[in-house]
Amino acid sequence: MGRQVTKYWVVGASWGGEDHQDQRFVEQGIWVLGYEEGSQFQRAAEMEEGDRIAIKRMKGKGQVGIRILHLGIIKGVIRDSNLIICTVDWVVTNLDRDISESRGCFKSVHGPYDHDSWIEEIFCL
Repeated sequence: MGRQVTKYWVVGASWGGEDHQDQRFVEQGIWVLGYEEGSQFQRAAEMEEGDRIAIKRMKGKGQVGIRILHLGIIKGVIRDSNLIICTVDWVVTNLDRDISESRGCFKSVHGPYDHDSWIEEIFCL
């Protein structure tokens, strides 16, 4: 029996808040959480094959909401001692989709989310 509920993740791809990795991740078919930071690492360790993933970027100082850059489907997860590496089928890239509500997505890993109107706005094709 396969699992029945799709989980959705909204993730960052800027190391140190400035070193943007999203193009490299897309080209290599991966997403990486490259540091062990308690709850962020534990949350990323919950990612599973078949989950949906969206790379977001903050809009900048004083601006609200987030921009969605890339959408994908997780194909596999490697859980190392200090890294989480997801292999990803990046289905849609270079979106630059404006999402007016950030729902507090300021760190690297947010989710898992259930399907609702906000998730639909992020992940719709």
